[in-house]
Amino acid sequence: MKNQQRQLHKKGALRSAKESAYVAVFVALLIAVQLALSVLPGVELVTVLFVAFAFTFGIGRGMVAATAFSIVRQLVFGFYPNVLILYLLYYNLLTLLFGAVGKRVKAPHKKLVFIVLLACLCTVCFTLLDNVITPLWYGYTKRVAKLYFKASLTFMLPQIACTAITVSVLFLPLYGVFRRLK
Repeated sequence: MKNQQRQLHKKGALRSAKESAYVAVFVALLIAVQLALSVLPGVELVTVLFVAFAFTFGIGRGMVAATAFSIVRQLVFGFYPNVLILYLLYYNLLTLLFGAVGKRVKAPHKKLVFIVLLACLCTVCFTLLDNVITPLWYGYTKRVAKLYFKASLTFMLPQIACTAITVSVLFLPLYGVFRRLK
């Protein structure tokens, strides 16, 4: 009986270590990709990576990765409380949404258009959420908040285009890689 308990404990620990490694490597990949593309405004791969990861690995692992990414990102890019709040909210919600979609959709190649459109809608929500959090955090006047909103629209368009292209092209290959790892 004790031998069986040890084996179960070892399997649980191995599974936990394996899951921790997946999340750690995924967060490192997210940071590396964000850092590499940070010089190009509106160009990013974090969305497609999170969409595919959450879709494949589910809500639990996705939220751990989203939280870890949000915190580790602060160490690399500097600490900005409004960005931390934005990332903690947005990427956890993105993970929750695509983790739930991943549970229901068994043939993602047949639903790729839906996945792309949903990811684009989420990209719009990211900007809109930032347009609420940042002015509140810094206490912008109504006038400055409106200017901040208008300025953000010029960045939202390339981000939506980038999301549409990257999710269309990279989602299925990433999903395939993540499925093999899972």
